[in-house]
Amino acid sequence: MISRRIQDMAQWTNWVPLISAEPPPSPGVYLARQGADGPVVYVGVGAGARKGGGLRGRLRRYTSGKALASGLGEGIFDRALADRGWLRERLAEVESGRPMRASGWGKAALAWADMYVCWAPTESREEALALESRVLAIQDVDWWNRAR
Repeated sequence: MISRRIQDMAQWTNWVPLISAEPPPSPGVYLARQGADGPVVYVGVGAGARKGGGLRGRLRRYTSGKALASGLGEGIFDRALADRGWLRERLAEVESGRPMRASGWGKAALAWADMYVCWAPTESREEALALESRVLAIQDVDWWNRAR
């Protein structure tokens, strides 16, 4: 569910599962929600010189499992670590001699979180950062973003 206030800020794409998202390599802003119909919980920018660039580069970093301590990846991982059932599964893997590497934990956390994303491409990094700031200024959202 996306509020009218956020909806009116940009031309957002349709929601898709994060694991199958194919955003453009251009700058832009993405929204994330937990579950197909959950509330928006995160807003981020894909505008840097990451591999693949822009939105595509940023979201691919999350789906690789390598962004455990960065942005949305950190928000997902923090919540997975707070889930006793998820931790018990990881502990059972360790105790049975099948420990995963850190990126495997990241991918397991991503699967557990069931994240969906939509995005709004922008013309520039500056425009993306400004849109992100306007979205984050909405006070009635329980944002997962740490840098607020």
